[in-house]
Amino acid sequence: MRRNLKKPVALLTAALTAASLLAGCGDSSKEGAGADAGTQVNETDTAGAAAETPADSAETVETAGAEAGTYPLAEGGTLTYWLQLNPNVSANFTNLGDTELGKAWQEQTGVTIQFQHPAAGQEKEQFNLIVADGSLPDIMEWQWVKNYPGGPEKAIKDGVIIPLNDIFKEYCPNITKYLAENPDIDKMIKTDDGNYFAFPFIRGEDKLCYTVGGFVRQDWLEELGMEVPATVDEWHDVLTAFKEEKGAEAPLCFDWTNFKDSNPIAFAFKVGTANGTQFILDDQGKVAFAPAQEGYKDYLMTLNQWYNEGLLDRDIATLNGDQVTAKMTSGKAGTSVGWAASRMQLFMTSAQQSDPGYELVATPTPTTEKGAVPEYGYVENQFPDVSAAITTSCKNVELAAKFLDYGYSEAGHNMFNFGIEGVSYEMKNGKAEYSDIVINNPDGWPLAQSLAKYIRANYNGPFVQDLNYLEQYLQLPAVKECPSVWAVPDARKHTVPNITPTQEESKELATITNELGTYVSEMSLKFIFGTESFDNWDKYIETLQGMKLDRTLEIENAALERYNAR
Repeated sequence: MRRNLKKPVALLTAALTAASLLAGCGDSSKEGAGADAGTQVNETDTAGAAAETPADSAETVETAGAEAGTYPLAEGGTLTYWLQLNPNVSANFTNLGDTELGKAWQEQTGVTIQFQHPAAGQEKEQFNLIVADGSLPDIMEWQWVKNYPGGPEKAIKDGVIIPLNDIFKEYCPNITKYLAENPDIDKMIKTDDGNYFAFPFIRGEDKLCYTVGGFVRQDWLEELGMEVPATVDEWHDVLTAFKEEKGAEAPLCFDWTNFKDSNPIAFAFKVGTANGTQFILDDQGKVAFAPAQEGYKDYLMTLNQWYNEGLLDRDIATLNGDQVTAKMTSGKAGTSVGWAASRMQLFMTSAQQSDPGYELVATPTPTTEKGAVPEYGYVENQFPDVSAAITTSCKNVELAAKFLDYGYSEAGHNMFNFGIEGVSYEMKNGKAEYSDIVINNPDGWPLAQSLAKYIRANYNGPFVQDLNYLEQYLQLPAVKECPSVWAVPDARKHTVPNITPTQEESKELATITNELGTYVSEMSLKFIFGTESFDNWDKYIETLQGMKLDRTLEIENAALERYNAR
């Protein structure tokens, strides 16, 4: 039987609001990895390492305005915890509890966890079955904003998860302190009604939000006496030279499925998007549908020209990551789009085994005019909508809350980001540094799998991600520069936050946006390949309008107004 725990929230809300005002702006900072529950919300490759035994002493976490928490918890206990098993973990383990991170988490908190994982590819189906059954695990990690119809407030009203306002106040000094110091984040993990709903994954610094962008063969540019392209015209010149002078069969090569809306050329025309959505915030701060903007036509016309000139990979519509890797590392392609580590760094380390002179360099977000400053760019949300909620089936809410709050303590922060001191990392000059057992895995595992044996920083979890993790994950000097090169200061002004339509709005939106997305995907490729004339652009826009685009924007903007009013 579900227990719907709804406690008064006014006192904590007022306390946190006052603390937020005193704290000022706080952290300016995403977010793997937006998108559905199977999506990586952070920079990843494929990974694991060797078995060690964690040995950490109890830690007392001092917090402002709340009682200190002592770990391991003297009362102990057992909880069930449902979450997706990240591919970097599942490559070597069938259960998170078998990893060194899983063991350390239980030992350091004093709580026994029975981890439950849905089958890969069946996350949504199994989530829905569990919710429908009503016999819920104690904790569920999910994308409650985007993947629960009506959002987390509806999940609370449905009796699936409990509001956490009083729970934070009574049992969670660490997350309470963090939210008081970071009012921007505080806003992200509330519902429109003011209820805290889960323990979030937070990207702790802005640089962690810039992990996707373009990159180009630096060695080829040097041979040709060319500069890194900064405008769309310069991209055209570079691609042409790569085709004519270097014999590249597919000068620009990337997988359309992942990056059709988040590549540098789309952002140059102010229609690029991030976080798995096709919506942007326009210059007035209103939600707009990127594929209906005039700039989207210019974007597609540019790709159509490049396709006709042999500058864009002719297999663009069907390419997968492995095929892009093969072309980029064999000299068939010279520019691409992707993640800093799992694409750019992977290409370089693979290609340099046979070609030591192979070099890539990150490209800044281009503009259409020389000297102009980019306004739009790829940036992840600091809270990428992955969080651990306590369900109404949980019989020991206090234990679950204290267990989850550990991730926001200093010891928990270090565990999630760096693993076990003396095993996976050492403290040097005041900073955590990954050990050789992680960086050079004795079993030959890729770095992301090696990391995932000890940490969750290379995907997500109930903690704040540390920039120091990314700085070590990005190992090559050229790759370390990516976040700075790809950063666009105004990008967040044009990125839609995690707004929440109501349940009725969600039902209506689901049908409309599915139809819009399918039509846009189909027509975009037709325009690029030339099977649809740009003379029919007005007809394309009329069709979008006929699919209730205006109603979609009305719902999205109403949700945005509610979000801004939190």
